[in-house]
Amino acid sequence: MTPSRGFVAPINNCLQLLEACIGSKSLKQGKIIHQLLLKFNGKDLVAQPFVLDRLTRLYISCKRPLLAHRVFNSIPIPVRKNKTILRNQLIRAYAWYGPFEKAVDLYNEMVDSGIIPSKYTYPFVLKACSALQDMETGIEIHGHVKGLNLDNDVYVCTALVDFYVKCGCMLEARQVFDGMPDRDVVAWNAMVSGFSSRGMYWDAIGLVSEMQRRGVGPNSSTVVSILPVIGGDASRLREGKAFHGFCLRRGLDLDVVLGTGFLDMYGKCGLLVYARRIFAALALKNEVTWSAIVGACVTCNSTGNGLEYLAKMRMEVCESPSPVILATVIRGCAKLNDLYMGQQLHCYAIKLGSSLELMVANTLVSMYAKCGSISEALRFFEEMPVKDSVSYSAVISGFVQSGYAEEALQMFQKMQLKGVSPELATMMGFLPACSYLAALQHGICAHGYSMVCGFTADILICNALIDMYSKCGKMDDAKCVFDKMHEKDVVSWNAMIVGYGIHGRGMEAILLFQDMQNHSYKPDQITFIALLAACSHSGLVTEGKHLFSVMSQEFHIVPKIDHYFCMVDLLGRAGLLGEAHRLITTMPFEPDAHLWSALLAACRVHKNVELGEEVSGKIQALGHSSPGNFVLMYNLYTTVQRWDDAANVRIQQKELGFKKKPGCSWTEVNGIIHAFVGGDWSHPESSKIYKKLEELFAEMKRLGYTAESDFVYHDVEEEEKEKILLYHSEKLAVAYGIISLKPNKPILVTKNLRVCGDCHTALKYITIIARREITVRDTSRFHHFRNGICSCGEFW
Repeated sequence: MTPSRGFVAPINNCLQLLEACIGSKSLKQGKIIHQLLLKFNGKDLVAQPFVLDRLTRLYISCKRPLLAHRVFNSIPIPVRKNKTILRNQLIRAYAWYGPFEKAVDLYNEMVDSGIIPSKYTYPFVLKACSALQDMETGIEIHGHVKGLNLDNDVYVCTALVDFYVKCGCMLEARQVFDGMPDRDVVAWNAMVSGFSSRGMYWDAIGLVSEMQRRGVGPNSSTVVSILPVIGGDASRLREGKAFHGFCLRRGLDLDVVLGTGFLDMYGKCGLLVYARRIFAALALKNEVTWSAIVGACVTCNSTGNGLEYLAKMRMEVCESPSPVILATVIRGCAKLNDLYMGQQLHCYAIKLGSSLELMVANTLVSMYAKCGSISEALRFFEEMPVKDSVSYSAVISGFVQSGYAEEALQMFQKMQLKGVSPELATMMGFLPACSYLAALQHGICAHGYSMVCGFTADILICNALIDMYSKCGKMDDAKCVFDKMHEKDVVSWNAMIVGYGIHGRGMEAILLFQDMQNHSYKPDQITFIALLAACSHSGLVTEGKHLFSVMSQEFHIVPKIDHYFCMVDLLGRAGLLGEAHRLITTMPFEPDAHLWSALLAACRVHKNVELGEEVSGKIQALGHSSPGNFVLMYNLYTTVQRWDDAANVRIQQKELGFKKKPGCSWTEVNGIIHAFVGGDWSHPESSKIYKKLEELFAEMKRLGYTAESDFVYHDVEEEEKEKILLYHSEKLAVAYGIISLKPNKPILVTKNLRVCGDCHTALKYITIIARREITVRDTSRFHHFRNGICSCGEFW
């Protein structure tokens, strides 16, 4: 039906009004006009394709691609097929504002309808593919580009470079880039941005140099593209300043984008003064600028200044802070361990309605966890309507930090059941939980998953794997990870040295230290703590003294109290109590109770009551910080059968409110952690465990074992002492391993205290009776029992 002449004027007027709405992006007014057109024309509006064209453009200009698409589809098919420009505009709108898959669908519909895409189609459909990380479709579209001989067009090729870069395919991006007959500054910037975003600093710098040799001058976008790789590494501050100077010499305007880039770079490099100067000099500031200056303050441990900028933003811009800014400030509270301020910001986020924004919520969970309020972190985590891998990673890391490693494993399993894929950060929290619990099976699975996901290319993951394997008693596997690392840092070497040390392989630790120097790695304070501890566990007194001397003379590392602790421990274990005492009294700073406790432990081992009493007095004068020193003194008195003095120590301990930590051991069987406390009957298979222990005890006695009753510090009968010793937690864990694991399977037990002398002797006998290897990790070191011999050589 053709509209009568009475409707022509209203439609023409509406078209003019629609053009005005398109120019001013007035969605509300545009919708009113759309309603009037439907009212006057009804279904006959489809006969007015020029009107539908304007309406489609209106919704595109107002960033409503779904509405635009609905109107576009109402244009009659014969007319719609010729609307290539409008179709391209709609694809562009989807590529910018989403849903991105709609851009790809519209492109496919275009191709299936026999419509030939133009060079203006491809940049936007490729942008949608990069947003979706849809490599398969992107490669297919690349084939279409070649088929239409558009692979020489600078705009289409630049879009292909950008697509491959954003999908992480730098080789393919470089191939397209190198094949371009003409390259403008946008194409060069796309490649520079790709190298920079992946930390490939020298490739990015080389490309900037090459573009200048080819006569293409870098612009502000080039500089903005390369700044992230500089800001990500504080050691490249000099290069960052050089780029700043380059911009000043070239007369590049320090606009809001470039200025924010330099502000962010200086902040990440720790120069807050420079960042604040640039911020003050910027005439125009956007939300990203405010976020960058707040982030710079947090990075430079000036969260107070960050809060001041937050308040200033509210006054000057009269807007509430974005979720990004809120999350940044909350992260600063976590860095400072400022729970009170973090709670205030939580309340502020609730007031703004931002507390359940995923980014803010994740940061709040992380803040509570890092501030030690794990119950609050877990409560808020459970309230979150949407959770992602970052949410779970924050809780897992919080559990591990607070000593709840088993709960961390359970949360990881819950995460998998919910279908949330662990990210690299998740594995960085999960692997320490495996290390703490010596959960080898979980650790092996984590290693396999990390390999499949490509996480093992990251140094941090490899370092965590080295730590996990070494603390699960698998030094050969730790060495395998270490040897396969393409790049190492000082932490990698330190982790291996620590591993060798706790396994009593002191000479291997020293040889690795020499290898570290041969590879031009500079040792740090942690390296020497690890080396001295390794010497202590292996009885390498001469080597330890030499290392303690060269650390200051050759490596110019001033010994701290931790280094002195290791030396006192080394000398004390070797029976050189007088020398250890002289070292403490001649230190350049006052010894603390922890240092004196190392000497007290040596006094107990070597039964030097006189020196032990003197050292105990020093500890009392400084103030007891744990029940450990009471236990050591009590054990020293009971070893020499001074029961009254031992009783007085217990009375004093009780009066001061210190409780002895109960011995606890655990072992992993078929991926499940089983924990035991001495004399405990709570395990479901306790009757079988105790029966097995009785059988082992009978066999051990037949082989000549006698209970070392000195390790029962109670004035009770010998028979009662035997029973107390028999039911120590590590023996219970070993017995459970024997009845639960296959006969050829080694047993790994972890204990929260030092293994006692009687258990150490008993486990040697058990390896002979059960014909299997037993490894015990206590708080001091590893004990590998095999064929009646322990790897420690009776030195622990």
